[in-house]
Amino acid sequence: MSRLRFLLLVLICVAATPRAAAAADRIALKVERHATGAPVTLGVPFPRGVLASPDHVRVLASDGREVPSQVTEVTTWQPVDPSVKWVWVFFFAADGADYQLEYGADVRRARVPAGLDGQLLVLNSQRPGGQADIVAGPLQLTVRQGSTGFVHEASLDLEGDGFEADDVIAVGPEARGSFVDLLDEAGVDASRATITQTFLERGSGPLHAILRIEGTYRYGRSDNHAAPFVTRLHAYAGQTWIRVQHTIVYTGVPDRHRPTAGEYPHVATQAQALTKGDPSDPGWTQPEDRIQAMGMSLALKLKPGAVARTALLDGPWWQRAAAPRVVRQTGALAVTQLGPQAVNGVVAESSPTARQETFAAHVRAGGQVRDRAPRALGWVDVSDDTRGVAIGVRHFLEEYPKSIAFDAATSRLDAFFWAADGGPASFAREHTRPGAEGSVENWAQGLAKTSEAIVYFHPSRTTDAEIGRVMGYVLQPAVAHVDPVWYARSGVYGEFAPAGRGPAELDRALDHKVRWMLFNQRWAPWFGVFDYGDVKVRYDNGAWDMWGHNEPAQDFELWVHFMRTGDPAVFDAALALSRHTMDVDNTHWPTGPVYRGDSNQSGDFFLTQTPDAIAAAGGAATRWLGIGRRHSTQHWMHALSAHVWVQGWMAAYYLAGETRALDVARVTADMHRRRMWGEHELTGRRLYLSVWNLAEVWDATKDPVYADELKDRVARMLRLAQADGDGLALERYGYAQVYATHGLARYYSITGNEAVREALVRHARHERDVPALNHWMESYLASIHALSIGYQLSKEPSLKEELARRVALLRTDPLPAPVTAEAWTQASLAEALTRTDHIPDAPSWYRREFSATARARTPNWHPLHGLRFFGWTTGHGLPWALAALGD
Repeated sequence: MSRLRFLLLVLICVAATPRAAAAADRIALKVERHATGAPVTLGVPFPRGVLASPDHVRVLASDGREVPSQVTEVTTWQPVDPSVKWVWVFFFAADGADYQLEYGADVRRARVPAGLDGQLLVLNSQRPGGQADIVAGPLQLTVRQGSTGFVHEASLDLEGDGFEADDVIAVGPEARGSFVDLLDEAGVDASRATITQTFLERGSGPLHAILRIEGTYRYGRSDNHAAPFVTRLHAYAGQTWIRVQHTIVYTGVPDRHRPTAGEYPHVATQAQALTKGDPSDPGWTQPEDRIQAMGMSLALKLKPGAVARTALLDGPWWQRAAAPRVVRQTGALAVTQLGPQAVNGVVAESSPTARQETFAAHVRAGGQVRDRAPRALGWVDVSDDTRGVAIGVRHFLEEYPKSIAFDAATSRLDAFFWAADGGPASFAREHTRPGAEGSVENWAQGLAKTSEAIVYFHPSRTTDAEIGRVMGYVLQPAVAHVDPVWYARSGVYGEFAPAGRGPAELDRALDHKVRWMLFNQRWAPWFGVFDYGDVKVRYDNGAWDMWGHNEPAQDFELWVHFMRTGDPAVFDAALALSRHTMDVDNTHWPTGPVYRGDSNQSGDFFLTQTPDAIAAAGGAATRWLGIGRRHSTQHWMHALSAHVWVQGWMAAYYLAGETRALDVARVTADMHRRRMWGEHELTGRRLYLSVWNLAEVWDATKDPVYADELKDRVARMLRLAQADGDGLALERYGYAQVYATHGLARYYSITGNEAVREALVRHARHERDVPALNHWMESYLASIHALSIGYQLSKEPSLKEELARRVALLRTDPLPAPVTAEAWTQASLAEALTRTDHIPDAPSWYRREFSATARARTPNWHPLHGLRFFGWTTGHGLPWALAALGD
């Protein structure tokens, strides 16, 4: 690097680096996929001591005028400092994509009128039989306890003379406003929804309110368990559209295997009555309770002869056409998106040289297919001569099978998150071959799925373009970010390097791997309701094998890459992976009865403890709440006590305002607190990972129950390190030192504990002098983060010198064309990427120790593999190493 270029880089970094609190300072803010009027939510971190209050933050347009905004404090730097650490910023996009975030002691945000004076009013009555009412300008919504499972009533006041009976535009069908219908050998068992509770979530304010609706699906047959659901209804000041996030939990019996008593050895909480399952039992592969259909419904109050319209996209399914083609039909209309069918629970992928052509969308009217295309845009609008209602479903292609249907006879508009057209969703096993631990099992019961939709109530004169624009607010949402240098220097994740702030041959080591995984997600493609978001982990002989199930915190690596780049495609992939793994790769049921405490009757709590109440909740809480899944060919084939990572979920919470993420992370933190594996979980990688998980959850919640558990586990880590030559990770788990160093670095940043700082420095010296080689490059390069943190805390030159030596192994040559170039096939890109890599292979004497199968395949750190998503060699270390080397 030339001296001039180096000095310029220093000046840029100094200009963008967070500073001590000033009277007023500004951060560049960019809205990607900008659309005027789009709702924008982004999380912004602040360095310790810089921001005293969220009231000292505001948004400015490019011309310096203030944009009305809502700022929510998310967490602080306590206990080490009372200053603000993260805020959520919400505003409606103005005409341009470029903004400034102004903050400082003298900054005062213009007040947005709230309550009776504002354009968004929420009344939430939680008395028995109560309801929540939302008024957003000309839109009024009612959500009633015990009612439909979604919106009880929606009114649209087009005349501006107040809400009257004839303004009602839609109602929720009785007990069928949302639904999850099951199918077994006795036939379809239709669900009936009951809303039990509503309350406002963090992030609610004068411009944007989040109403959380909790309820239960019940079934007609006694052998089908009641199932919980949560719907988050997002309403916006003065707007007549809402965003909906709907989470269901599958409580069915997934297959017909013969249950046996005992626990599987790898998750056992005791030493007796262990089982590995019977591989000769054919019931493992025979489905029992399948999902026939799931979605939400509105009964429209429109005049007869209403016209329905939808949009199709011509051209290959993997390319977005320049403009959608709108299809109209008077009366009934349904649009359905289908894709590759699963055979024995597994979907065939594209070949290395050609994409499969099995995606198809069709529009039906009058029982006949009226139109076809490879893909549908994902919305249907129904309008009479006065007003209309449009529903759009996000990821209509990626999370197929999907459908939206208007039935003119009943005036029902149904959005199917799982469409019956694709056949019932089966959770049986693909095969009965034992897994890595020699057991056959099925962990599907208790998985969850979150779907996202938009509902737009509008006057009938609304054009196709306007419908498409508003649908895009959720179907193709804006993604906002501040200057990547700000994220990198804020200290909330330590100090890492933004993209382009280091040698290109090392920057490429990160970018190539991320782009390869994103390329395959859309080439294979890794789509489907219960698959989308996850990535596979081993590419050998032109084929992928096994879902990654987030090992090790793959989504967190993507969130870090988004902060480094501001790339909306990386944001999309990170959010999809976080949502998938917190839902599908976890156990959510039964929880046992949950008492929130907003009742006037003291006896209500005790009623939740009765046998009837416990039975109604699905039984006592399962001990497996919060544990994750081991990588396998199906998401529910194998669980493991050390395979759950909350870091990406919490990044989704901070950066995207994903409120569900904290809920699920707390369940995992509570799992650690139960200590159900005894001393087994208080040593080795389970201990290191639990410290990282608990540090994240404590930092977000400040709940002392997590602080107490974390303090004890950190003390154990330090004692074990002293007994193990100052190494924080056992030799068996050398690759898992990234858990130890990230977890303890996180703990140190929020406590300032000097013993932890010293332990991190001693571990860095240990790795410098006795490098971990038990997993060869996986464990050897896992030390990159340890050396980076050790140097940043001690400034010992020898640590930096060793760091530079190891990082040099990650240098990556350029590709002849960007990964995003249309000319690439999977085969040609795989070949080109292999030539760019310089990580050494394992020596023959090391490989001889493995089985014939393991010796025959390429190693886990091969550039084409996603096993552990390059986390132990690159993703969890290199961003921090580049910052340390640039010091």
